[in-house]
Amino acid sequence: MTEQTPIDLAHAAMQAAPEDDNARLRYFERVADGEWFLLLEEEHDGEGPISPRVFPVEEDSFVLAFDREQRLAEFAGHAPYVAMSGRVLAEMLAGSGYGLGLNLSVAPSEMLLPGAAVDWLHATLGTEVTETHGKAEEIFPPAGLPETLITALDAKLALAAGLARLTYLAGVKYEDGVRSHLLVFVDQVPGAEDVLARLVSEALIFSGVEAGALDVAFFKSSDPLCAPLARYGLRFDLPDPEPLETNGPKAPGMDPDAPPILR
Repeated sequence: MTEQTPIDLAHAAMQAAPEDDNARLRYFERVADGEWFLLLEEEHDGEGPISPRVFPVEEDSFVLAFDREQRLAEFAGHAPYVAMSGRVLAEMLAGSGYGLGLNLSVAPSEMLLPGAAVDWLHATLGTEVTETHGKAEEIFPPAGLPETLITALDAKLALAAGLARLTYLAGVKYEDGVRSHLLVFVDQVPGAEDVLARLVSEALIFSGVEAGALDVAFFKSSDPLCAPLARYGLRFDLPDPEPLETNGPKAPGMDPDAPPILR
């Protein structure tokens, strides 16, 4: 039996429930979080812009990406390609007018995303994170959050390897009387706050939950509030970072802060 990849499963769920907005959101989340192999016109030496192979479809133009190297090879043979995450791919294509063809002709998850859909994904991933409320006054167990959000948070936090030691999800009452839920990152790497907050924002967006349903904070393990968080909160341990490869240049697209230039 042929392996079903995460994008295959998300695409099948979306196709089975075309009126389900949450299924569609989860599909786009898999696109953003997954690794994609972008088909190129020519080999890239690691410097300068890349040249994706462009395919005209009716009045639009699409670049093609595949979620497995074997699928790209099945479509194009021994063709040049570059690997990158879906969010980097969306950033690279945003505003270019190019659409994105995924797994065309080689998987049941084949899909054509027009340029407008790619622009939407990029804008959604770039949603600004805002500060709200004040000092937490009381911590209590989390309650009433949908299981889809807990699952989405678990998946997103797996992407935060090495950026914090652990997280707690708990109910909270602020000094102004407002009650909410709070996700606390403990002993985060300095400077990682924006990345971590955006991952939580994406979990909310792609699980179809209102942004106000969850707040984010950053504490040191010595903070007095960590004791009630450990007692009442739901704990997530973040994975250790993968060892860095120090030999050879980075492939274009592998640095999320420096997406490759499209030409």
